[in-house]
Amino acid sequence: MKIAAVGFNCVDIYENLQRLYPTGNGIDFVIHMSRFGLQTSVVSVVGDDEYGQLMIDTLKKEGIELSHLREEAGNTAVIKMQLNGNDRVHGELLEGVMKDFSLTSDDIEFLKEFDYVHTDLFGKVIDLLPTIRSNGSKVIFDFSTYHHKPEIKTILPHVNYAFFSYDQHDEYIEEFMKKAKSHGPKIVTVTIGENGSLSYDGTTFYKEAAIEVDVVNTVGAGDSFIAGFMFGVVNGFSVQDCLKNGAKTAAGVIAKFEPY
Repeated sequence: MKIAAVGFNCVDIYENLQRLYPTGNGIDFVIHMSRFGLQTSVVSVVGDDEYGQLMIDTLKKEGIELSHLREEAGNTAVIKMQLNGNDRVHGELLEGVMKDFSLTSDDIEFLKEFDYVHTDLFGKVIDLLPTIRSNGSKVIFDFSTYHHKPEIKTILPHVNYAFFSYDQHDEYIEEFMKKAKSHGPKIVTVTIGENGSLSYDGTTFYKEAAIEVDVVNTVGAGDSFIAGFMFGVVNGFSVQDCLKNGAKTAAGVIAKFEPY
């Protein structure tokens, strides 16, 4: 089973804490999948600076294949972060070399070799999702908290597994999940923080509680949940057990500072 993360990557920097780490939705996801023992790759770009080298060194250490992680002259993308209690707050984004990132024809052909491809709204590959899926690759899309964006309904037809984040289980989110499912994904899943998670497969809503832990930093909770959930999918777990594995993986992340 081959899994790739394509698009956005960055280094999160907490200047007041003097701490930083390489990350990005797809980066966090693919590190977990590699730790689960799956064959993984990253298709993206980093700068020729110390942060770019940190990203490369970290991913190599995790056993991730990097033949299509380009290194270009310039700065690696950076997000300035803060902690509000134990909840992360995203600050200024400095895109650096990610600003002009686009897939090459060789990247696209490479991605067609994968069973699953993960991306998000900032990956700069949305227009290419139909091409990526044309050889049978399944698309995992992390929409994060952006359930109000109008372009969602044009993306969902090209997605197999759609993930969103919300803050509670209510009538609005159930109706939203039904509409999202009607656009094409096989399963729509919403993480709802300390209230657990929900999945909808077109006929049934599945709900799983979050696992209580002492929270250090919520960064990476959603990304690690998606990794745990998708590990269940690729191994034929039931939807309920996929949710349980997602909750277990996320609980292990929020109990420490780094997102993996």
